[in-house]
Amino acid sequence: MQRRTVGALAVVAATALLAAGCASAGTAGTAPSGGSGSAPVKVGLLYSRTGLLAAYGKQYEQGFQAGLGYATHGTGTVNGHRIDVVEQDDTGDPATAVADAKDLIGQGVKVLAGTTDSGIGLQLAPLAAQNQILYIAGPAATDALTGANKYTFRSGRESYQDIAAAGSFVGDPSGKKVLVLAQDSAFGQANVAAVKAVLGPKGASVSQVLAPPSATDLTPFAQQVKSAKPDLVYVAWAGATASALWTALDQQGVLGSTKVVTGLAGTASYPVFGSAGSKVSFLAHYFPGAGGNNPVETAMLNGIKQAGGTPDLFSPDGFTAAQMVVHALEASDSDTGAMVKALEGWSFAGPKGQEQVRAADHALLQPMFQATLTGSGAAAQPRLLASLTSDQVAPPVKPMAG
Repeated sequence: MQRRTVGALAVVAATALLAAGCASAGTAGTAPSGGSGSAPVKVGLLYSRTGLLAAYGKQYEQGFQAGLGYATHGTGTVNGHRIDVVEQDDTGDPATAVADAKDLIGQGVKVLAGTTDSGIGLQLAPLAAQNQILYIAGPAATDALTGANKYTFRSGRESYQDIAAAGSFVGDPSGKKVLVLAQDSAFGQANVAAVKAVLGPKGASVSQVLAPPSATDLTPFAQQVKSAKPDLVYVAWAGATASALWTALDQQGVLGSTKVVTGLAGTASYPVFGSAGSKVSFLAHYFPGAGGNNPVETAMLNGIKQAGGTPDLFSPDGFTAAQMVVHALEASDSDTGAMVKALEGWSFAGPKGQEQVRAADHALLQPMFQATLTGSGAAAQPRLLASLTSDQVAPPVKPMAG
């Protein structure tokens, strides 16, 4: 376990905060409401400090600490109570995460935030409902967290918003041929199903080319894609053969004959595309500068950098989570019902732009982005093509479970 208070990090973020105007930080530091005395308020932060998703967990944690500094005006307090952040490492394992969460709840934590892993998020949501604590999921993208129960919220995007952003590259999907290129694995098949679920009802015809995960010669699959003559190719690929895939698609002329779209991952992934990067269209959840350097994004970037961190893909998920935690605690530090009510329908300025927690199912409505890469190798950098409004990528409303 690692316990951290918002000390130096909050003070470091204060300089950027003052420059940003603190427009959306609320009223942290005002008279107590729903609390007792000046006892610290414990907030549980659960993320992968180790394991396969440790790099993403680090981005989330750094964003969260910068967000607390921003949302509390550099004081590290809310309604006169010091915020005591208790961190736990979920290691990317659901069983470990559940054990950690139960430990935090046993310590009296009423607010739990975090996890990059969708499988873990789906374990924590019912636990939050059973114990009537506030749970704010992190970068976990599964659509199933939206509407999971009244105690569960999210601080990142969900898969529907990714697919809707990809579909935006062909405008109105009606009558368009969309092909999903993926590996024949649970991950690949899930992406095929997601594209069919999102773009199918909008009139798109969705097909797929699935390659065995063990395949190293990817030329035949690139040829199949070109022969299908789709209007849009959505690539969902993971693993060591990614570079070979992009080379094959480029050599077979796929990148020059149709619109090829994939998700823009973290900075470390940019060199994978090689010289093909400038020919690929990227849907983007976030990259530094995507928010147009609005005041909140500037505060986030400065706060993370001044604390010795590096802003990246999931920095906003942590920063936004901290904004949501502080806003909830402003309503009460002990009454979960009051916290839930405070967040439902809340509209605020986040690092990506204007965001809103949809009251009906707790979806986080937010902008998404279109991007391309300039340069190649270590010099590759994303360039913003367009911002998509939250309405353009909003998932359909789901009935609230539980």
